[in-house]
Amino acid sequence: MKRYALAGASSRGFHMYAVPITEKFKDYAKLVGIFDINRKRAEYVSNYCGGIPVFEDFDRMIEETGPDCVIVTTIDRYHHEYAIRAMNAGCDVIVEKPMTIDEEKCKAMLETEKKTGKKIIVTFNYRFSPYVTRIKELLKEGIIGEILSVDFEWILDTSHGADYFRRWHRRKENSGGLLVHKATHHFDVINWWIEEDPEVVFANGTRRFYGPTREKRGERCLTCNYRDTCEFFVDYSKDPFMKAFYFDAEDIDGYYRDRCVFSPEIDIEDTMSVTVKYSREAILTYSLIAYSPYEGWRIAINGTDGRIEAEEFHSGHYVREPNQYIKVFNRKNEIITYEIQKATGGHWGADERLQRMLFIENLPDPLGHMADSRAGAMSIMIGVSANKSIATGKAIKIKDLLGDVL
Repeated sequence: MKRYALAGASSRGFHMYAVPITEKFKDYAKLVGIFDINRKRAEYVSNYCGGIPVFEDFDRMIEETGPDCVIVTTIDRYHHEYAIRAMNAGCDVIVEKPMTIDEEKCKAMLETEKKTGKKIIVTFNYRFSPYVTRIKELLKEGIIGEILSVDFEWILDTSHGADYFRRWHRRKENSGGLLVHKATHHFDVINWWIEEDPEVVFANGTRRFYGPTREKRGERCLTCNYRDTCEFFVDYSKDPFMKAFYFDAEDIDGYYRDRCVFSPEIDIEDTMSVTVKYSREAILTYSLIAYSPYEGWRIAINGTDGRIEAEEFHSGHYVREPNQYIKVFNRKNEIITYEIQKATGGHWGADERLQRMLFIENLPDPLGHMADSRAGAMSIMIGVSANKSIATGKAIKIKDLLGDVL
């Protein structure tokens, strides 16, 4: 039975890892320690999961509990720190996406992995979605021939999208912005589908909707003078989990879960477009906004023998449809439609499938769902390069940033 320690008592760490390990996968895995600088949140996770030892000193946790693997679910800016310390202590690492937020941290993680011989797994759960998996299968079968271009539009609504502007993600120094924190999922899926390496990135990005776009704003929703008139007001304190996990722990680190989405301290973009040239000349055109009336994505993949069109809705009118469809347009003027029943569970059935692959060892993986450090690096470096392109107005070569580390 493999022993796991959790670095970061986050909501994701709690729901995705701690609870499943101690309940669903207890015959395969054991959670031996929980580290966080906020002891109250760590104790919440511990108490729910049966009294797992809590630590405020990461190295002490490693020394006293002897884990085989450390699961890193901290704020993104610290992923590299705990992953590197874990590998140097002899542990493998499971790290939440994004693997890290800039090229220097990325290189440090890759170099440490190579030096220590330990292994990094990056948890790109979206690969495991049955709908996304079916597209992968069709592409592997060569249904549209050689892939030439991809058009990918991702739209976040003003519930999910706005939440990134309430939390720690709103500062680029913490998250790398949405092109790293959020789009790492999307870039990884494209990389996985087309099986090419990204090489050159050009991007534009602005912030037009969130940030200081209105005068009627406060520090946080809970104490805001405009709570009765602001359409973005939320009262998370009424939710028992949110109250216990965040509001009751504010006195430890001063972290507010409900900061104003119109704050002047916000420095991440809410409107982005990216163009990527790949190693075999495929071109990706990608866009992301965070303020749509509904949420979901649309994609078109063009090849020498045809075109795939697919879309998925996460909120709004179309989310009620029980099935999803993939349309293939071939050179014979035919349209072939594949119907996939919507999966249930976290992230549309993806989380449970990823958990099984993580905690039940030696399961077959014919499509390569599990992502290693190279996949993690290739994904974040599109976002990192996009950020640099936005800042400079220039196209960025990924190799110029990473060198020969891969």
